[in-house]
Amino acid sequence: MVQPAAFLLDAYQTLLYTDFGSYGDELPRLAGVPAESLFRSYARVAPLVTVGKTTVAQAFGEVLEMNGIVPRPELERALAAKHREALLKAGHLYDDVLPFLRSARAAGVKTAIVSNCDENLRALLTELGVTPLVDAFALSCEVHAAKPDKKIYAAALHRLRVRPGQAVFVDDNAGFCAGAQTVGLTALRIARGAEVTPVPGLTTIRSLTELEPQLHP
Repeated sequence: MVQPAAFLLDAYQTLLYTDFGSYGDELPRLAGVPAESLFRSYARVAPLVTVGKTTVAQAFGEVLEMNGIVPRPELERALAAKHREALLKAGHLYDDVLPFLRSARAAGVKTAIVSNCDENLRALLTELGVTPLVDAFALSCEVHAAKPDKKIYAAALHRLRVRPGQAVFVDDNAGFCAGAQTVGLTALRIARGAEVTPVPGLTTIRSLTELEPQLHP
């Protein structure tokens, strides 16, 4: 077995999960918009947030307009702050994440986070102790490209200074894994406790622990 030079890791449902629970009621209450309408409207503008073409605050301004409310800068900022607060409270790491990242660093294997996300993911990963253990970030809101766009994988590889054939990409989304394969990355789909339909040419793992042997070939 050849040791990879790097692992490119998705964030949501690969490294961390979110449990918003009661936080789901706070944004609609603050906005004065029914929850279903608020989240449906936000879903329409979220793709622009994901690729950094608009901020979370600006997105909430558009959401308010969609729901017949004249947006005010102070309300937009308040909604963005509440959104950030809820995410930081709701984000949790899977138990195998920090041990794997520490093992990778000890073995001299580089790691990068490659995620479709908004501007708050960096803060969440720092809060959870991930940031000091990774070598690079390729976040969609910063590189202005979202998986499965080739640009986001290329950004991660460039920042790690490794070639596609030297790296392994891990994501829970089979389509994003397929995108990684098109640029020459080895891709693994992670399915944490979920039953998934096998995809020809794509290996599925259940935890990051299964990657430990690749750190010590």
